[in-house]
Amino acid sequence: MNAAPLGWIGIVRLGLVQTALGAVVVLMTSTINRVMVVELALPAFVPGLLVASHYAVQILRPAWGYGADVGGRRTPWIIAGMAVLASGGAGAAVATTLIGAHPVLGLSLAALSFLMVGIGAGAAGTSVLAMLATRVAPRRRAAAATTVWVMMIFGFALTAPLAGHFLDPFSYVRLIGVTTTVATIALVVATLAVMGVETDKANPAAKPPQVKIPPFREAFAQVWAETAARRFTIFIFVSMLAYSAQELLVEPFAGVVFGMTPGATTKLAGTQHGGVLAGMLFVAFAASAIGGPILGSLRLWTVGGCLASALSLVAVATSGLAEQPFSLQASVFALGLSNGAFAVSAIGSMMGLAGSGSGSREGTRMGLWGAAQAVAFGLGGFLGTVAVDVARQFVAAPVTAYAMVFIVEAILFLFSAMLASQIARAAGASARPRAASAEEKSLAARI
Repeated sequence: MNAAPLGWIGIVRLGLVQTALGAVVVLMTSTINRVMVVELALPAFVPGLLVASHYAVQILRPAWGYGADVGGRRTPWIIAGMAVLASGGAGAAVATTLIGAHPVLGLSLAALSFLMVGIGAGAAGTSVLAMLATRVAPRRRAAAATTVWVMMIFGFALTAPLAGHFLDPFSYVRLIGVTTTVATIALVVATLAVMGVETDKANPAAKPPQVKIPPFREAFAQVWAETAARRFTIFIFVSMLAYSAQELLVEPFAGVVFGMTPGATTKLAGTQHGGVLAGMLFVAFAASAIGGPILGSLRLWTVGGCLASALSLVAVATSGLAEQPFSLQASVFALGLSNGAFAVSAIGSMMGLAGSGSGSREGTRMGLWGAAQAVAFGLGGFLGTVAVDVARQFVAAPVTAYAMVFIVEAILFLFSAMLASQIARAAGASARPRAASAEEKSLAARI
């Protein structure tokens, strides 16, 4: 017996979980990262390694997705994951305040806290995506994925400027207070949002499985053998490597080169995530409500978004060399806009491909792609911070060192665009846009 498909209210409620998740994660990758590099004067690779560890542990996502395929209620996974995530976020703030006086204790607590953030985000996020892939009607998958991802970016865009406002004038007590408050609110919102979405009456996991699911290794091998799934995994890894390499550098760059305060650089992160949100909304509207062979092409938006991201990174580097704060803000917004355009088109392809192939493997596929994204994020963020540290050993001016790394990241985006243009035909076959229904046009108009 199949579960009743989720309506838009259920989809939005799952989106609130992503909003809460993003609200905690953005403080780890932006504010905590910046405080460690600027206020505590730690080498950039230290927060880079911490963030990398929170992504590395998410390599377990395929196993979590497989568990969702086998059966069992996903709601407890989401709530437990958010609880671990919130605890890790609050712990990271406490750890940051301890590093100055007790380095070993502080760094040890930070390492544990960031692992908790990774485990919580991976467990909750994978379960949300698996529920979307199995409970959303095929004709709604792309629009539903866009809605949920936009709500996650909204969590970034809302939290960063608000946190920045309450962090000024900066103190470590304020850091703990703001982070703990955000984490607590995120946990409460996610718990209230997900409760009741999955019920015994409409839960396929509560019924005897109709198709026997093989052991994890066999199921994973079957998914990897699918050409489209394998090629899409490679694209996700390369594009997310390019995206994540700049994620941990923008705030320290603004602090070191332009002398911005923690509150100001947190607001700058909000500007970037606001650009991501705008880019996602624009592409979702253009592809669904307008459509056509050009605006409705996921391939066009993916390749174009990667190319525009490369140009925006060059603009960010140039703003630093010219020491123009206004130019930096405009370039960072353009970078977010470009990132959002390429990300939403990739998400549309992902949701379309999740239900393709043999067997009930939606959770395993989403877990595979989530793991590829997580590993790329961790590796890219770490390599980006290490590259800055290495460049500063050979280049006297910090602005030049950062600019060199931004240019390398732009080259990575160019390679991602080339790869997307080559694999889009294979990966996009299952996700090619169709004429939008009246309901989807109405949704696009509202968002």
